[in-house]
Amino acid sequence: MNKFLLFLFAISLSSLLHAQDKFFTKTGKVYFDATAPKSPEKITAVNKSATCVLDTKTGNMQFSLLMKGFEFERALMQEHFNENYAESTKFPKSEFKGNIAENANVNYTKDGVYVVKVKGQLTLHGETKEVETSGTVSVKGGSISLAATFTINLEEYKVNVPTVVGDKVSKTAKITVDCALEPLKK
Repeated sequence: MNKFLLFLFAISLSSLLHAQDKFFTKTGKVYFDATAPKSPEKITAVNKSATCVLDTKTGNMQFSLLMKGFEFERALMQEHFNENYAESTKFPKSEFKGNIAENANVNYTKDGVYVVKVKGQLTLHGETKEVETSGTVSVKGGSISLAATFTINLEEYKVNVPTVVGDKVSKTAKITVDCALEPLKK
């Protein structure tokens, strides 16, 4: 009987530990900045409802967000972003699928900040391109935070910036990701 109870305990512990390999959020923040260098006004927005899943065992990660979730300071900017640039009705979602290079160097059980390289495929405006950047994985008290910043060329994603607003809207956009993850509960 004791061997049977020990066996059940081992199975329970194994499934509990496996569940701790995956971390998740529905409230990740993604910041967008396409302000031209000499522009008098900022072209910035934040999306506070990005979904992220990280598998700490493999370093695989996936981000997803709805384009209409970006909030601009001015309603007119938000309208132009959704209708003219992102075409959010036609391309409602943006995704990143990738991984943390050298994931084995991150100790997910020990508090600390780990500098990592992240690479994968970013899909935006119906176009998918390879991206690579540096970022950080912060571990504190069993929670994990991910942060990274990278720049994309809007033209590569077939986002057209009309010449008439070229002095305000940059041809590149800086994307900053900030996600606090919790263990995924099964």
